[in-house]
Amino acid sequence: MPTPDFVLSLRERIGHDPLWLPGVTAVVFNSEGQVLLGRRSDNGRWALVTGMLDPGEEAGPGALREVEEETGVRAEIEHLIHVGAHGPVTFPNGDVCSFLNLAFKCRYVSGTARVNDDESTEVGWFALENLPPLSDRHKMLIDLALTADGVPVFQR
Repeated sequence: MPTPDFVLSLRERIGHDPLWLPGVTAVVFNSEGQVLLGRRSDNGRWALVTGMLDPGEEAGPGALREVEEETGVRAEIEHLIHVGAHGPVTFPNGDVCSFLNLAFKCRYVSGTARVNDDESTEVGWFALENLPPLSDRHKMLIDLALTADGVPVFQR
């Protein structure tokens, strides 16, 4: 999905100046213990499924929406694993954003992992011992998901 309309409207007024936005990340595991990743079309890096919440959208359903929109996979949430600030991030078009991000451990329900929109160039399941290069943040979120007990990690 392209940049949401509400962000485009804000960008018309503020240009590339920093925005504070709500974001979600889904760490989705299948029954073999593999994690779902996508290669981002904007920077070519492998990543967990991430996205922005629409105005008024709840975080859990928003994370599941992002998974299905980007990968064709249906998942369900097991735990909220992390709440934290991420950024600032400068996107290739010059937009600057920081995110209040909520990360969820999710379990695969159905569907075939595939490129399902224009946000990824590749999508696939990866064994934990055979991950492509990931950001430190995404490696940390995978580690948290593996030990999730229902109590999210956040800065105290």
